[in-house]
Amino acid sequence: MTDSSDVTACDWEHEPDPSDSLRTFGAVVQALREHAGLSRVDFGARVRFSKHTVESVELGRRMPDESFVERAEEALGNTGALRKAAGHLTRGEAGLAAWFRRWARLEKVAVSLCTYECRLVPGLLQSEGYARAVFDNSIPPLSDEQLEAQVVARMDRQKMLRERPNVPFSFIVEEHLFRRRLGGREVTRGLLDHVLELTAPRNVTLQVMPLDAEFHACLDGPVRLLETPERRRLAYSEGQQNGRLITDAKEVSLLYQCYDTLRSQALNPKDSRGLLERLRGEL
Repeated sequence: MTDSSDVTACDWEHEPDPSDSLRTFGAVVQALREHAGLSRVDFGARVRFSKHTVESVELGRRMPDESFVERAEEALGNTGALRKAAGHLTRGEAGLAAWFRRWARLEKVAVSLCTYECRLVPGLLQSEGYARAVFDNSIPPLSDEQLEAQVVARMDRQKMLRERPNVPFSFIVEEHLFRRRLGGREVTRGLLDHVLELTAPRNVTLQVMPLDAEFHACLDGPVRLLETPERRRLAYSEGQQNGRLITDAKEVSLLYQCYDTLRSQALNPKDSRGLLERLRGEL
């Protein structure tokens, strides 16, 4: 027998991009169910939800409601584990790629953040118009709702630059990214104004890697680096439709060395601002 609420709600809470906590909770439910020797059909009968709902919860595709958690606890031994775990469940963050979410959470508590980019102006520095132009180039095309969610998430991430004045933010960005008129002249003008405004505070440093640089320490591609409150250093590398959190101390140390070398090869902050102001004047 299925709960009447399950019949009407079995699809409405499917998560398009399951969070890590949903996947973990689902894995625990599955492990306890299998340990009890119950099939999904048998377990569903005990918790009064369908086999399909049980499967959705176990695979992290659905946020379990309170009745599911309580009945699952009773059916699986009343250990309290599911009740406690349910208190930490979060949905996937709208507008953020699944592979980026863990890094986005680390950014919020980092005590320092370094970013090198050669593909696009970093998301933390993008103007709204530039961000819209970026997402407007997505393949396959995004719906209006998806595009808006992406833009809102990107602009929301930028709040940390204004709200965390004691955290040093360092950016090294290739010159050609500011010369490329993605979205058109007006969008580029707005981008340059936005970047100059965001990088004006003392804790935010921008260095431009000039087109005529003869040496380059980060030819392997973009990289992001941060330090946690526990003083642990981590790195993040992103490519086509994927991202990788790097925790190995030796690999992270090498990436920090590359970034530090690139700092010495890029224009200093004052000259970088001067270049952006000149580019702004040319538009």
